[in-house]
Amino acid sequence: MKRRPRRSVPAVLVAIVVLAGCVLAATVAVQTILGENPWIRYDAVASTLHGLRWSDPLPAIAGGVVALLGLVLLVSAIVPGKPTVLPLEGDPDSGASRRSYRSTLRTAASTVDGVSAAKLKVKRRGIVSVVTTARTNTAGLADAVRAAIEHRLAQIGPATVPAGRVRVKATRSTS
Repeated sequence: MKRRPRRSVPAVLVAIVVLAGCVLAATVAVQTILGENPWIRYDAVASTLHGLRWSDPLPAIAGGVVALLGLVLLVSAIVPGKPTVLPLEGDPDSGASRRSYRSTLRTAASTVDGVSAAKLKVKRRGIVSVVTTARTNTAGLADAVRAAIEHRLAQIGPATVPAGRVRVKATRSTS
């Protein structure tokens, strides 16, 4: 089970543009029915469009903008996003949310002796953790954090075990 994020931002943008166009068309139609002066007159729009030629720059620019927007929407719909649920071993429908996965591994890294803070990112290719320590001698700390994370990963049981990188930042200098 690899649940992907919804494409809500492109959908909302398209919905807002379509809604704005519908509201404008409805407002102009109601103004015309009531006999008032509409915001946009049909004959003015028709005469302006009738006066344009295909060789003019305005239709080419408008067509290019519309084609570019369509391409951006198409790419945003096709390219998969980061999975929101990461698959686990066993039942095909078992999974862990990316947030809980990250917080569990961050807790495992921060419980290592000598680690004062831990930041962890779950990426496509693996896990990147940055731990902060007050120790002046950081030898072996990265290995201990990596072992703690790997032990916790073995308990979680992901379908594919991600590679892990650990970076240690010492707040004190060695001199």
